[in-house]
Amino acid sequence: MAVQFTYVPIATQTLGSATASVTFSSIPSTYQDLVLVCNGIRSAAAVTAVQLNGDTASNYSQTLLSGNGSSASSSRNTSVGNGVLDYTGNTTNPSTTVAHFLNYANTNTYKTFLSRANNASDFVGAYVNLWRSTAAINSIYIYAGSGTFNAGSTFNLYGIASA
Repeated sequence: MAVQFTYVPIATQTLGSATASVTFSSIPSTYQDLVLVCNGIRSAAAVTAVQLNGDTASNYSQTLLSGNGSSASSSRNTSVGNGVLDYTGNTTNPSTTVAHFLNYANTNTYKTFLSRANNASDFVGAYVNLWRSTAAINSIYIYAGSGTFNAGSTFNLYGIASA
């Protein structure tokens, strides 16, 4: 018998004005995984970064893969102060990012989170991040590496419950 999963809405934020960051806090530890869906336009080309539980120390590692239809690139960063959700060079078309925080409430393992991002006129990307902490994730701070997220951008956080 196959296991079924249900996406349960935890919180939604729709920006009424341009802002440089969004925070989800008091995240319950009752789900198996978390999924974050971000849609919007950025005011400047830059990385969309994330920090967990307020951790700004060099406890993150990143593997970044991206392509634009004519070229591809990859890079790896270790012992940095944030994870990466996406990178966009386009400031006129919306991009979509889906991040999956695996086993986020387990207090025995480091946390892995994967994100996929695209902008139809700019790029596609896949990012693997590791947060070297065994703490359960109870807050997610998302910020624009440069510029802001434009008004109308949406951020939706879901818990994945197994049925």
